[in-house]
Amino acid sequence: MKTFLRNTLVLLLLSSLPGQAALTATNLAAGSAANHSLFIKSDGSLWAMGINTEGQLGNGNAVNTNRPVLIVTNGVTAVAAGYYHSLFLKSDGSLWGIGYNFYGQLGDGTSLFATNKPEQVLPGGVTNIAAGYYHSLFLKTDGTLCGMGDNEYGQLGKAGFTSTNAPVLITNGVTAFTAGYYHSLFVRTDGSLWAMGYNLYGQLGDGNSLNTNRPVLIVTNGVTAVAAGYYHSLFLKADGSLWGMGFNGNGQLGDGTLNNTNLPEMIYPSNVVAIAAGRWHSLFITADGALRATGYNVYGQLGDGTFNGYINRSEAVCPSNVVAVAAGEYHTLFLKSDGSLWGMGYNLNGQLGDGFVDSVTPFGTALPEKIFPSPPPVLTSAISSTTNFQISATTGFGGNLYLLGTTNIALPLNQWTIVRTNLVTTRGAGNFSVLLTNAVNYSSGQLYLLQSQ
Repeated sequence: MKTFLRNTLVLLLLSSLPGQAALTATNLAAGSAANHSLFIKSDGSLWAMGINTEGQLGNGNAVNTNRPVLIVTNGVTAVAAGYYHSLFLKSDGSLWGIGYNFYGQLGDGTSLFATNKPEQVLPGGVTNIAAGYYHSLFLKTDGTLCGMGDNEYGQLGKAGFTSTNAPVLITNGVTAFTAGYYHSLFVRTDGSLWAMGYNLYGQLGDGNSLNTNRPVLIVTNGVTAVAAGYYHSLFLKADGSLWGMGFNGNGQLGDGTLNNTNLPEMIYPSNVVAIAAGRWHSLFITADGALRATGYNVYGQLGDGTFNGYINRSEAVCPSNVVAVAAGEYHTLFLKSDGSLWGMGYNLNGQLGDGFVDSVTPFGTALPEKIFPSPPPVLTSAISSTTNFQISATTGFGGNLYLLGTTNIALPLNQWTIVRTNLVTTRGAGNFSVLLTNAVNYSSGQLYLLQSQ
């Protein structure tokens, strides 16, 4: 019987068991002030992980999670992550919000402290969203840009500096926009770049350090995309050049210096197709699918394998196949062309979704790791006996490892026999070994080692 068991041991990934469709990740969010992450699967379902103290994950409680949890089953098309709040869009154009709402950033007409379940803000007509520290922006089908929430520094671009708990019109004719810490930027249909809000470090790019509650013209034409960090801003031009302005004390502008600038300067000359800005780090994707990063790296958020304090020139992190990137406060997520989701950086709150909570220095991981689909454990030794299973596996992913038995692999999971459950909570140096043991006589059927999804 020992020989039979050894010959029939199979490794499977829980997300690809018989009867389950293969899913991919299609969209992601990790805002510049956020310690939580969200992503959408190819079936339109919304998933979240990380800090949840204000209910920003939307799963009905205020408990942090280090594994992706299902929030909405279908129909989600876009996501945005603020400091303690989240926004998402559905295929019918409806806008939804969850989490902290003290400043009215959910735009539901109230200033209730928080909600831990998604609530509809608008029934339709919304095409895109952005979430800042305590404010939110959205674009309507007619090209009008609206905002709600905190306006202490004029980041909503309206008269005065008062907050609002209901959407207000900012301007029209907008094609792209972003919400930073306390500032906002948008692009008009003519390619002009405009900015408003907090400007102490020159992040608006208008040549001074004065806050403004009215949009000011920064670049007259040619701008196609924008991204805002804490105190710095990035924008992309139609020729593929990347530009930046604002705080540069950690090299986040990638110009080879640590000097702030209140005027736009070119960071990378060509072939840039997507950008993201975290608290003090920046990332961009080039036309060949390479991911490049610059700036603060104490928690490994640049993904270069080090925890060096910073770099001030961009370096390649992933050489190819990257199609989207999002930057959190101190962590980074990116999508590959195969629909896999990857992450690196700060993970004290479980925002990487890898099953770990990194609670000791350096509080994260410095190399990109696949988050979804979660990688299966690798078998490293065979069964040693039929009454005391001892199987070693290596895994770079936390959570539960199950040793399961069945006589028919087409059975649903709830009919499988759980022979042993081992909870993996400690991250090792690279992959690490886990020993699964159980003094149960299992004499028939097939065995499968699985990792919880």
